[in-house]
Amino acid sequence: MNDSLSTAALDPADLINFDALLSGEELALRNNVRSFVNESIKPNIANWYENAIFPLEIVPEMAKLGLLGMHLDGYGCAGRSAVEYGLAGAELEAGDSGLRTFVSVQGSLAMSAIYKHGSEEQKQEWLPQMAAGQAIGCFGLTEPTAGSDPSSMTTFARRDGDDWVLNGLKRWIGLANVAQVAVIWAQTDEGIRGFVVPTKTAGFKATPIEPKLSMRASVQCEIEMTDVRLPATAVLPNVVGLKGPFSCLNEARYGIIWGAMGAARDSFEVALKYSQERLQFDKPLAGYQMTQQKLVDMALEINKGFLLALHIGRQKDAGALDLHQISVGKLNNCREAIAICREARTILGGNGITLDYSPLRHANNLESVRTYEGTDEVHTLILGNKLTGIPAFR
Repeated sequence: MNDSLSTAALDPADLINFDALLSGEELALRNNVRSFVNESIKPNIANWYENAIFPLEIVPEMAKLGLLGMHLDGYGCAGRSAVEYGLAGAELEAGDSGLRTFVSVQGSLAMSAIYKHGSEEQKQEWLPQMAAGQAIGCFGLTEPTAGSDPSSMTTFARRDGDDWVLNGLKRWIGLANVAQVAVIWAQTDEGIRGFVVPTKTAGFKATPIEPKLSMRASVQCEIEMTDVRLPATAVLPNVVGLKGPFSCLNEARYGIIWGAMGAARDSFEVALKYSQERLQFDKPLAGYQMTQQKLVDMALEINKGFLLALHIGRQKDAGALDLHQISVGKLNNCREAIAICREARTILGGNGITLDYSPLRHANNLESVRTYEGTDEVHTLILGNKLTGIPAFR
């Protein structure tokens, strides 16, 4: 089989030979993760989603593939490039957004916070366990009344002798009820600080948020902290202020740029296959002009979305990335991915509302992806500020 036919078989949406832009090592990693998703996630995801199950049993498999903290160096982490991390994220989200989100919360948020801002002792204690899937982490920033404006958080940490005592609420915190360690951001008398909190600490309580219409194969929680007492060594020593959590959020936002296109690509592939097999008026749906227009429009946006993701990834690997470019990718690719998933559902007709097919599940999940790590409105204002020089957040 020649290369062009091989590429077409692998990615029906690829109209531009995207794989020619990737190295052999990048392709190998992408294909390994794709095989894992096809074998371990796709056959099970409908059941996990319907029954709101986060499958803890696949965490060790993800660890063996080097997916946990994969963009970090040392401490048992894989030390992969930004592009490789993105390619893996796209494949995982082709399975389900919730399972790609697990890798993001674990690696881009919790592990990155410790890696970027922690002490050597904190890194040695937690990062090898987390890379191996032996410990799960969560990242406590958002609060019930402080989402897009984390500076208004009310969680407070006060000093008591050599200790710190935390009180407050966090909400929409992924994995908190199954995590062994939480990175919690809190106001202090000296500014916002991060704390490494073992979840078994007295006064720490995580409660899953239920029921949900989105991200059902994942888990998000409300965390209640009542006089959680921590030693002085629990504070992340190397950062004060919102630049701490934002440095981690930007890692997670970058992964979304790729992940959203993975969900879009999977939805397209399902719709394409269905349209080729489903007969109406003695003719495949794929043979009708309106169906072909839908497929072409979806494929074009998928190709453009992956090109944007790759460009941003190459810039990140080169150390040349401007942070507003992450907002370009997150805003565009989430917006287009939701539109693609919804359009794919229309090709499936009534069958598209069942869990036998992925597009509506992906669309529901992407409503969460579109909201977290910065809403459309937040990223629009970031880009508006870049274009005009005038901040319009208040």
